[in-house]
Amino acid sequence: MHIKKQRPLLLIALLAILLLWAFLFWNPADNQSLNHQPFNLVAEPKGGDFTIETKDKELSLNDLRGKVVVLYFGYTLCPDVCPTSLAILTQALNQMTEQELSELQSIFISVDPDRDNLTRLDQYTKYFHANMIGGTAEKVVIDRIAQQYGAAYQKVESNSAAGYLVDHSSYTYVIDKKGKLRHSLAHGTAPDKVLEAVRELLAE
Repeated sequence: MHIKKQRPLLLIALLAILLLWAFLFWNPADNQSLNHQPFNLVAEPKGGDFTIETKDKELSLNDLRGKVVVLYFGYTLCPDVCPTSLAILTQALNQMTEQELSELQSIFISVDPDRDNLTRLDQYTKYFHANMIGGTAEKVVIDRIAQQYGAAYQKVESNSAAGYLVDHSSYTYVIDKKGKLRHSLAHGTAPDKVLEAVRELLAE
């Protein structure tokens, strides 16, 4: 009876050891078919107006004068970098008041227009936060917008179920109420730092 009582404890201990090993030594980022690293900025981000298509309408940065805008480039099938960045942004947004959110607009621009239709983008962004709008445009337009913000992206063939990946820079841009780019936040910037950057511009 004593041995039988010990078996569950031994199993729990074994599982704990296995989980500890996985946490310390297993690195899924080694599998290049499923993960990718964000690019750095390829040029000094200057910002400026742009126009994209969203589910409901054509939207330009000029339309949002009077609001702080948070801008991010990515794509919905991104396995790691985009979900991480948008989750961080969501944590920041969740700390804001309704009044603050009414003066803010978050925009996710897809660099994969071949697969990201407008309905898909709307569903994807709303999964993270109601304040986010998803949009895209023809490649030539995306290239121009990316150039304005120093962003880069590149299609990469892979063995993933998605068919291919799109490596891309992963900066979060914070634009003031007059449409001027004020902050370029690197990938992994903590939620409180994102919140601080946004609130600084909301207070102006």
